[in-house]
Amino acid sequence: MKSMIMPILCDFYKISHRAMYPQKTELVYSTWTPRATRMNDVDHVVWFGGQAFIQEYLIELFSDHFFARPKKDVIAEYVRVIKHTLGDANPDTKHLEELHDLGYLPLSIHALPEGTRVPLRVPVLTIQNTHPQFFWLTNFIESLASAELWQPSTSATIAHEYKKLLSHYAQETVGDAGFVPFQGHDFSMRGMSSLRSAMLSGLGHLTSFVGTDTIPAITAAEYYYGANIEKELIGTSVPATEHSIQCAYGDDFAYLDRMLSVVHPNGIVSIVSDGYDFWDVIGRVIPALKDKILARKGGMIDKVVIRPDSGDPVLIICGDPSAPEGSLARKGAVQALWDIFGGTKSAQGFQVLDSHIGLIYGDAITLTRAKEILRRLREQGFASTNVVFGIGSYTYQYNTRDTFGFALKSTLCVIDGQEKQIFKDPKTDDGTKKSQKGRVAVFQDGKSYRFQDGYALNADVPGNLLREVFRDGKFIVKESFSQIRERISAS
Repeated sequence: MKSMIMPILCDFYKISHRAMYPQKTELVYSTWTPRATRMNDVDHVVWFGGQAFIQEYLIELFSDHFFARPKKDVIAEYVRVIKHTLGDANPDTKHLEELHDLGYLPLSIHALPEGTRVPLRVPVLTIQNTHPQFFWLTNFIESLASAELWQPSTSATIAHEYKKLLSHYAQETVGDAGFVPFQGHDFSMRGMSSLRSAMLSGLGHLTSFVGTDTIPAITAAEYYYGANIEKELIGTSVPATEHSIQCAYGDDFAYLDRMLSVVHPNGIVSIVSDGYDFWDVIGRVIPALKDKILARKGGMIDKVVIRPDSGDPVLIICGDPSAPEGSLARKGAVQALWDIFGGTKSAQGFQVLDSHIGLIYGDAITLTRAKEILRRLREQGFASTNVVFGIGSYTYQYNTRDTFGFALKSTLCVIDGQEKQIFKDPKTDDGTKKSQKGRVAVFQDGKSYRFQDGYALNADVPGNLLREVFRDGKFIVKESFSQIRERISAS
């Protein structure tokens, strides 16, 4: 694919930077740092996605679409783009020809272990060139790195926040968080900006959960992080209907009866129930099919899960105080299902729906709404595990690089053999954009982390957790998906 040639995977302004550096520049060193938060009560970020980025772009793309192709073809494509966009009749290509002749990507990347949860302003990755002739390369890939790295970390961070919330309420209401990995389910794929966006975000979700409908995220965990679905549970889902199926019947009783009697007479199945009148399904159809539902084995592997999919999720699940007295809408879905099927009480004294029936809500869920739903269920005496949350693009797509202020900024350069520690600190800024200075190191600080800057490039820094993971076109360190999950769970 011609658009994938390395020299044009950048912002236009990167094309001109090489000539703008001071003469005799030999090295540029930069850091990748989450600098700020736009999410209430979230001041730590999960570092994730570096290994996938390195493999996809710095190894495979550069190899297949640059070094492995004839130099004349790559250069001709670059010249064509620059000539007809910037109006440069004779673009300089010597630096690209020299890189092609070198045959590998002369960069060194140091990073924290993926899955590390760091406070804001702690750098998670550093990058520098390993060959003085290619000083320009460090920040040339900034556009590419920035576009690819922010989303997996952002989604992994948000997923971790969901898991903390669900774990807290599960421990409080049933005394066990074993169901939580299944309680947050990724519904986001169709609403993401691209397939790759869905995959990267979905990978981030899987660092904290196993419930997902984003199949490419599962295969990506195998491809980039050495997971093996034959030996470990990476992601899972259940058979589920959609509105086209419900509406094709036109009659909700015939629809549910066939789903339970013919299509899925056993096993777990999720049934969308709001194509016409959700409260009619709960009040008339479900009671009529109660015996068929209770004839199943129940539990995690053989139950019926009801899925409302429109309206205000807080009011649908927990009840609408403004609805008519005695109506199902006023009771809410959990109370209505309890009235039909009953259930048990946890040791903590909270009501747990009969194991033959369940509830999942996957429309417009946010952390704020999930917290409100769990709070209200607790007040009503219901366990948090009575509902599964479908976490969709309303959560994972409503973010940008600025959600956690990620930025790749240079903090050190070498000019004519002399190190120069550099930084930015705009007077017109509130301090968010202030960068580190010089070489940086990251240290364990109790259960958290801190950084120290101002080091010389080659200084010996005992305890520095930033380790070299990539050098000159090859991995130095690779980690498994299970290692990353374990690290996040322990944070």
